[in-house]
Amino acid sequence: MNTWKENIDESKQNFLNWWDQKGIILNMWEHLQKDGKPHADISKPADARDLKQYWFDPVWRAENLNYQLSRSSFKADIMPIANTHLGPGSLAALMGAELEGGDDTIWIRHKEGIDMNLTFDETTPAWKLHMDLLNECKKRSNGNYYVGCPDLVEGLDVLASIKGTQDLLMDMIMQPEELEVQLQQVNDVYFQAFNKIYDVIQEDGEMAYCYFSIWAPGTVSKVQSDISIMISEEDYVRFVLPYIKEQCQKIDYTLYHLDGVGAQRHLDAILSIDELNAIQWTPGVGEPQGGDPCWYDLYKRILAGGKSIMANWVTLDELEPLIDNIGTDGLHINVDFKSEKDIEAALKIVDKYK
Repeated sequence: MNTWKENIDESKQNFLNWWDQKGIILNMWEHLQKDGKPHADISKPADARDLKQYWFDPVWRAENLNYQLSRSSFKADIMPIANTHLGPGSLAALMGAELEGGDDTIWIRHKEGIDMNLTFDETTPAWKLHMDLLNECKKRSNGNYYVGCPDLVEGLDVLASIKGTQDLLMDMIMQPEELEVQLQQVNDVYFQAFNKIYDVIQEDGEMAYCYFSIWAPGTVSKVQSDISIMISEEDYVRFVLPYIKEQCQKIDYTLYHLDGVGAQRHLDAILSIDELNAIQWTPGVGEPQGGDPCWYDLYKRILAGGKSIMANWVTLDELEPLIDNIGTDGLHINVDFKSEKDIEAALKIVDKYK
């Protein structure tokens, strides 16, 4: 694979170290435009006619991603990854939920009358959309960048999109055994879809995941349970933990997306998953972001639990204090870069610790 990223071998080693609770990764979520000439002379597609084309036209999206990546910076540990997401939790669309394109994301909408005997059906329009988008991107990538895995999501979050959050929470009380059956069905569909996606996007066994722009030398995924902020620790252990654990056991490298201050009460359960490699922290709306000193103790707790951490939306002025307080082992920092000058400044800070 001959990527547009000049220091790809160095960044791969940094990722390997980080997955193993060692070293620092300096990254950003998504990309910014590089200085100077583009990596290649790629023509810009015409502007999308509407939101439908912008999100759901595989050819247009693949051409646009190819163009954007040809002009993106891959300095530090920023990986060249085509973001093929079809909304946060597009696995739900494979089982009947609806995709709705918005101004800045795709919404996964509950639909009445879905058959709750949940199975993987390769004939659905949603699955065809996933495959068409991935194949169009792979066709254009030519080894210059990775085609990322869409943000499938899993478990209770997917069921909430399929049946509605209120009905899901009621099912925990009224029919918990049936809910457990459905959760296992979701996991079964997840692995059928994930494995087929991997077959399309893998590069010599390597793989990238769109959410948080992560890479690994095998299968890799972000796992989560955002709805866990609404449930008890006991319900988490029953309705979330077994299914997340199965994913971590079957996927080579996994990052848990811990979202919201209230979700911290489940941290001990998450840390109990031996196969989980790392935890990403999202404080939530209205809270200080990932570089704020108020989260240092949380990061230390995660590291002491044997997992690497990912801190998001860290600013340049927060970078050095974060490293000084947390240390240099198992630290993935997603910085809110605005330019390549910002990246160079951050690299000078990080280099002092190597």
